[in-house]
Order: sequence, then structure tokens, then C-alpha cells
Amino acid sequence: MADAPKPRLAASLRGFLDAGLATAQTRLELLAVEAQEEKLRLTSLLLNTVLSAVLLGFGIVFLAVFLTVLFWDSHRLFALGLGTVALFAGGLVTARNAASEIQRGSRLFAGSLGELARDRDALQRRE
Repeated sequence: MADAPKPRLAASLRGFLDAGLATAQTRLELLAVEAQEEKLRLTSLLLNTVLSAVLLGFGIVFLAVFLTVLFWDSHRLFALGLGTVALFAGGLVTARNAASEIQRGSRLFAGSLGELARDRDALQRRE
């Protein structure tokens, strides 16, 4: 009669341990998926940023050359000055946008942290 609780206790502990390990495995898989998604997002962001910067840079240079040639006889200094001011203003705006993006930070692992918080709440409610 005294031996009867031991198998149930061992089975219960094994079940509890199995459930805990399954939950941990699920959370780690979620972390891995989020890390992969963040890597792909950052790669895409970097590629698109560099490509757009190069293409916009060429476009702006050609526009500046076009306007300078267009106004060469009458207002060449005005055209060069206006192009310079426009390029500096665009550079300042993009630098401000980049700084605000850096300050905002990344939401890496936000889903996993939310799931872990829900797990902790669920465990605290059981107690």
C-alpha cells in the first residue's frame, strides 16, 4: 500500500517535466523563428536602402547637371546653389529619419517575450 503513491508521483513528475520541456521547446522554436524573420527583414531593409540610395543619388546628380546645363547662360550660379541647398536638405532629412529609426529600436523577440509573460501569468494564477 505504501508503494502505490510512488509510481503515481513519478508519473506525475514525469508529466510535469515533459510539459515544461515541451513549453520550453515551443518557446525556443518561436525565438528561432523570430530571429530568422528579423534577419530576413534586416537583410531586405539593407538591400533596399542601399539600392534606393544609389539610384536616388544618381537621379539627383543627373537632375543637378540637367538644371545647371539648362540655366547655364542665364542663372548658372543660382542653379548650382539651389541644387546644393536641395541636396543638403535631403541629406539632413534622411539623417534625421535614420536617427529616429535607431532610437525607436527593434522589436526583436517581442512575440516570445509576450508568450513568456502569458506563461508566467498562467502559472501564477494556478498557485
